[in-house]
Amino acid sequence: MVARAKRTSPPTTTMAGVAGSAYSPLSSLPVPAFPGTDLPLLSNAQMIYSAFRHVPQLEEVLRTATGSASDCSGGAGKGAGARTPGRGKKGVASAVGREVLSDLRQQVPLIIYTILALFTRLYRIGASPTVVWDEAHFGKFGAYYLNRTFYFDVHPPLGKMLVGLAGALSGFNGSFDFPSGVTYPDHVPFHAMRIMLALPGVAMVPLAWGTAVELRFSKWGRHIVTVMVLTDLAWLAISRFILLDSLLLFFTFTTVYCLACFNNQQRRPFDEDWWIWLTLTGISIGCVCSVKWVGMFVTALVGLYTVEDLWNKFGDLRMSFRTYVRHWVARILCLIVIPFCVYALTFKIHFLILNRSGPGDSQMSSLFQAHLHGNDFAQNPLEPAFGSKLTLKNMGYGGGLLHSHTQTYPVGSQQQQVTCYHYKDENNEWLVTPTWEADPIDLEKGEVVYLRHGDTVRLVHAATGRNLHSHPISAPVSKLNNEVSCYGNATVGDSNDYWVVEVVDDFLRGGRHKFDRIHSLSTRLRIKHLNSGCYLRAANAILPQWGFKQVEVSCDKENNPKDEHTYWNIESHWNDRLPAGNQKLYRSPFFRDFWHLNVAMMTSNNALVPDADKEDTIASKPFDWPFLYNGMRMNGWIDGGEKYYLVGNPVTWWISSVSLGVWAVTLLWHLMRFQRKINDFAPGEWNQFQYLSKIAFGGWAFHFLPFLIMGRVTYLHHYLPTLWFSVLMSGVLFDHFIFKSRRFTHRTKTICFALIIAIIVGTWWYFKDCAWGIEGPAAVTMKGRKWRKTWNIYD
Repeated sequence: MVARAKRTSPPTTTMAGVAGSAYSPLSSLPVPAFPGTDLPLLSNAQMIYSAFRHVPQLEEVLRTATGSASDCSGGAGKGAGARTPGRGKKGVASAVGREVLSDLRQQVPLIIYTILALFTRLYRIGASPTVVWDEAHFGKFGAYYLNRTFYFDVHPPLGKMLVGLAGALSGFNGSFDFPSGVTYPDHVPFHAMRIMLALPGVAMVPLAWGTAVELRFSKWGRHIVTVMVLTDLAWLAISRFILLDSLLLFFTFTTVYCLACFNNQQRRPFDEDWWIWLTLTGISIGCVCSVKWVGMFVTALVGLYTVEDLWNKFGDLRMSFRTYVRHWVARILCLIVIPFCVYALTFKIHFLILNRSGPGDSQMSSLFQAHLHGNDFAQNPLEPAFGSKLTLKNMGYGGGLLHSHTQTYPVGSQQQQVTCYHYKDENNEWLVTPTWEADPIDLEKGEVVYLRHGDTVRLVHAATGRNLHSHPISAPVSKLNNEVSCYGNATVGDSNDYWVVEVVDDFLRGGRHKFDRIHSLSTRLRIKHLNSGCYLRAANAILPQWGFKQVEVSCDKENNPKDEHTYWNIESHWNDRLPAGNQKLYRSPFFRDFWHLNVAMMTSNNALVPDADKEDTIASKPFDWPFLYNGMRMNGWIDGGEKYYLVGNPVTWWISSVSLGVWAVTLLWHLMRFQRKINDFAPGEWNQFQYLSKIAFGGWAFHFLPFLIMGRVTYLHHYLPTLWFSVLMSGVLFDHFIFKSRRFTHRTKTICFALIIAIIVGTWWYFKDCAWGIEGPAAVTMKGRKWRKTWNIYD
């Protein structure tokens, strides 16, 4: 165990230190008060709690107001209970009433902003009766839940399950496939579905207000941050359709809000509110990661906060070791175990609902597919034999089916291509036949010869009649491996067509020594080329366009028994001479399916790379986003229909992006002045400034910088979670330079506030049709709104 050294000087400020435990550098920070009163500034949760806590006193206030005889009787001066004027029950009740009314008055902006959010998000939400942008994907995925049809997507299932729930609550029966640009039929309640999925976008606005309160922004700063969220056109537009982004943004906002609330409970560790906000933070993390993996970025922010918090507590010599361990256990439980349970639970529900065979089957293991209704794997013959027709599935995560087609390699041997393909196709079917020199086997009437470990076979491609073949020619992508091709026919071939079947184990029966015959679905195999000793392998290396972007199959000369990309299992199996299998013999453990699907999602997501042969008019680069270099057309750009243009409020985006640079200069300036022993801050202000900076800049960096190194194709909407943190940074700097500055009068601050709000709201109003729908020719309706020449809002 590492000994904890004595600390001889106060700790530096940490992200967690600002709400403060007893040892926090902010312990001297005064609790803010309501303007013009001595009442402490409470969090939203504390305000509501305070109102309900004083219900008995409110009853007393009512009795006093109605002139109750017991309260109004002359009791003053009677013994020890005598009251003095202004100090009796009536005075106490009046003070309590004023406190409750003050608490409730603080909720008025929250109510107003919620009403405005409802208006802006729901106004003309059904104006376009056509399938807009990614509604074609996520509306269809929602329909799959209503049909209980299994599908595959690169995103976790929670958001799409909520889309399906919105459809179910709206009365949608799942009979529409959401083709892009098609007009919705009358039986599809797209209007109601859009409204339900807009509600998380509505909630972003009150969450922005609550977060600003919990982060102790000034009253002006709170309004500016909330108005920025309310009037941003990109957030507004993305919330009005059947998409996942409003859900992703909602849970990102809730995670930051819960973290801020938890931070404000640091001086009361392990009490009820402390546990509530820590738990809610963990639940929010689980939910945001269950919508899109972008949620991992806000999770990283919470992780950084937690590490710094625990490190700070490690240096607190007044904290016992037992208490310190309790802090660790609490964080592990609430910020690791609970999020993982939420994430895993969404997949469990996903598997339970989608129990019918569908377009996503081939991404899952053969054992998993065997349990889907409408899939006949489990009824296929159990034990393959010579003469069987079968498909072979690669067992590497994200693996596909062994496949061939008539097209040939343009390089190497120029023989028929062999690939891995993720979809059901007759080109995936192979016949198990004996070697050229083996004794003839009557495959129709003779004795059935079952397939066993060590058998040498020829695999004949059923559709073309060519033999699976390998030779010492480099594979087209994996140059260190040998090429695998199809060659010859029923009469032409050589020993390079021979493959040895090696059993690894069986999921259900255990090690190889425990059984004799190979089983379909459950037995794991390696397939070795007889002449060269290399192993058939598919490792997610993607062929160029001439290979249709399918997965390369090669022959690996390194004999690595643990390489799962060299593992195969028999999936489909046809042989009229053999009895059907029994579904009860197969079972697929949840966590194996959970892990397999997540790796397949990761593999497919990494494969979403820009195609050099195609021009993607809506794609953009990360450096284009902060200053709105590009906008994005969300649907067809015809003069007669509603058109939607994804672009942010230019003022909000430019201010928030500039604020990041201004913050860096400001931080450097103050650090330099500290080196010269010049302190520009009142007690506690520097700590608060650092805390807010870490939340805002840390969140922005975690959300933006990963996109700079991603190989996948990117779009403008990928920046929307990042924008929240740059908006917070702009609020931090407005407070720092203006609203919390002692250099300006109240009148000056009010003028600045009014000017900022007027510019933000005015710009939103000027561009509002981008989100609410552009009617008529865009060049006429949106004339003068092409503020950057790169915007294609009109030609």
